[in-house]
This record gives sequence, C-alpha cells and structure tokens, in this order.
Amino acid sequence: MMEKMTRLEIINRIDMTDEQGEIFDEAQENGWPVGGPFWAYIRIPDLMRQSLKLRGCLQDGPLSGRERQIINLVVARNWSAEYPWFAQVRGALVVGLEEKIIHSINQNRRPDFENFREQSVYELATEMMEYQSISDKSFKIAEEFLGLNDLIAAVASIGQFAMTCCTANAFNILPPEENIIPLL
Repeated sequence: MMEKMTRLEIINRIDMTDEQGEIFDEAQENGWPVGGPFWAYIRIPDLMRQSLKLRGCLQDGPLSGRERQIINLVVARNWSAEYPWFAQVRGALVVGLEEKIIHSINQNRRPDFENFREQSVYELATEMMEYQSISDKSFKIAEEFLGLNDLIAAVASIGQFAMTCCTANAFNILPPEENIIPLL
C-alpha cells in the first residue's frame, strides 16, 4: 500500500525493493533521516546512500552544530522550503540556537550574533543564496573567521542543503501540522 503525499507517492517499507529496504533500514538504524526529501531519494537507492554519506561527512566536519543549523535555516528560508525549515528548526533548538535567531532568519532579518563564526556563516549563506557567489571581500572575511577548510565545509553545506530544499519544493513535501515555528 502506498501513501500519497502531494506530488510523491511515499513507498511503505514493505513495498520497497531489496536495495531500497537495505538503505532505508540502515538509515533508520543509524538515526539518519528517512522522511521529507528522502522519500524521493529512496527511489534511487544509491542517490539516497550518497546523499546520506555527504550529509554525514558535513555533520562530522569542522563546523559546529549551531553553525550548520544557521546555514540550513538561511538556505531553507531562501528556498521557502517548508519541510526542510520545519526539520531544521527542530535541529536548531536541539543544538541550543536561540529562538530569537531563528525568528530573525525566518523574517529575513539579520540576527544579532555574539559569535563571529556564526555571524560569518550567516553572512556567507545569505550572500550565496542572494548572488550565487560571494565577493572577494566576503571571501576574505569568511576565511579570516573560519579558516579555509571550514569555509570549504560551509560552502559545501550550503550546496548540499540547497539540494534538500530543491527536492522538497519540487515534490511539494510539506511539514506535519505540529510545526513549532512555521516558515513565514
């Protein structure tokens, strides 16, 4: 039996192919996401596997949980991606990101950051979303506060999460009713 979700038929575990079931089970066992855009990715098991690997690499990378969540919130807000926004708000609260920062991003207002690295990833993500690039000046500032490797991780995180938002929007994947801080 398949459950309908807007533009995408959600495949129940019992209806998955062996390969789909294998990656689905692995994701569940490891606490990785299996909903939202991953409902689309599961149809191409290797895409889901590689997407989860990249997500894991970035999650285990040099950026703090707060920095990753700031990036993800900016990207989700820019894409007006409701399901990713919903999921990232929950994650942001778990890593201790203040609600005032979340609300500011949601209202497309620059939050007041006490941490220069957090401010730097916010400005980097905002500029990347607005211009699809960053100026030389912004690059130098980001490199100064983050270092080159962390800057690379931040840019990769922006791109990876843009794919998530793109997928959610293309398939009109919506959040559940109990959305803590709905996207404006």
